[in-house]
Amino acid sequence: MNNLIIGFDADDTLWINEPYYRETEKEFSHLLSEYCQEETAIKELLKIEIENIPLYGFGAKGFTLSLIETALHLSSNQISQKKIGNIIQLCKDLINKPIILLEGVEETLGKLFSKGFGMVVASKGDLLDQRRKLEKSGLEKYFDHIEIMSDKKERDYLDMTERLGIRTGNFIMIGNSLKSDILPVIKIGGRAVHIPYHTTWEHEKAEVSDKEKDRYTEVEHISEIIDIIEAMRKK
Repeated sequence: MNNLIIGFDADDTLWINEPYYRETEKEFSHLLSEYCQEETAIKELLKIEIENIPLYGFGAKGFTLSLIETALHLSSNQISQKKIGNIIQLCKDLINKPIILLEGVEETLGKLFSKGFGMVVASKGDLLDQRRKLEKSGLEKYFDHIEIMSDKKERDYLDMTERLGIRTGNFIMIGNSLKSDILPVIKIGGRAVHIPYHTTWEHEKAEVSDKEKDRYTEVEHISEIIDIIEAMRKK
């Protein structure tokens, strides 16, 4: 099979992302220290973030609104305008964090590109923020298509593959999130390679059955996907 298309998640698969959010949460909890403990602030933030996903989707802008809502709730609307301003600045700093590629990413993409594989970015989040990160990364040249998705469920992947004329059986998704990158793809008949990252947002964690584990490959380093994909192409 020579017409495989490889999809790549972006955040925490190609570059560092989640640690920046965890750092921002800690700074946020310090701002709220007069109202609650750090653990309470982070727990309430997660609850409000999840409640707000249907309204704001994923990404830094929705995260900003959830931080402000959490601060107002935990302070009983007593938090100062100055601290609200501090929270907004935290989020601006988050959006402007440097793009640091994970080890082996550019080398691996370069090798796959030279072998003639079609490659797409399939990422979810805020359109402007994800586009900005991709441009800063210097990786855009390796990809035939950029897909910024509002979510990564089975229907979202089917919509993307149908629109791009990709047979799901020819699609391989590479990513760090079992919930968003792996399980939806194998459920629609695609294939997937999971590259775990040391930090995962609680909302992205998922339970996986033994049957599902047999339908994707897990590796420790992105460089390992080259041999796996070559083997898939020969089948």
